[in-house]
Amino acid sequence: MRIRFPRLYAISDSRAAGNRAHREIVRELLAGGARWVQIRAKDAPAGEFLAEVRACVDLARPAGARVMVNDRPDIARLARAAGVHLGGGDLPPGTARGVLAPGSLVGVSTHSEPEAVDLAPGADYVAIGPIFPSPTAKRDWSPLGLEVVRRLRGRLPVPLVAIGGIRLEDAAAVLEAGADAIAVISDLYRGETIRGRVAEFLRRLGG
Repeated sequence: MRIRFPRLYAISDSRAAGNRAHREIVRELLAGGARWVQIRAKDAPAGEFLAEVRACVDLARPAGARVMVNDRPDIARLARAAGVHLGGGDLPPGTARGVLAPGSLVGVSTHSEPEAVDLAPGADYVAIGPIFPSPTAKRDWSPLGLEVVRRLRGRLPVPLVAIGGIRLEDAAAVLEAGADAIAVISDLYRGETIRGRVAEFLRRLGG
């Protein structure tokens, strides 16, 4: 069954947020109105990461928000998160589902149109990017532009999430190009407050 995706997929990244703890970031993201959050901590020790994700899941539950875990299906299961987001070097989606609790969600990162089409059948959503130049994307990933979103519109059996270098002023145009949602990291942390920035994104996206 195709999942319903909110227009903003907020990614908690401690480095981008001035080394704040994920639980502090997620509290702010939720206060601003985010209802789908990914916890991203590439280098965190497993025990520390698990504790942070558990705290974030506890914060999200009263708001009815979903917490996804970047890279780590084991952490997602132990923390009772909604699921895992996988990159190219992570477990294949089918293998990750064997680690996750039944009914958990699996998202995948892709960096080309053929890759998105190929991985979509095994995922609950597909992220494509970077759409624009991004400080968090690897240097060998060239920006794909809005044209890849337009070409993929309606071709996938699952929601399409655009990611990479998306700024507040670009947000509405990315949805208009055909994305079901935008995933944002860096630009969420450029406002006066995180909650205020999230609220402004949601206003630009129409809620």
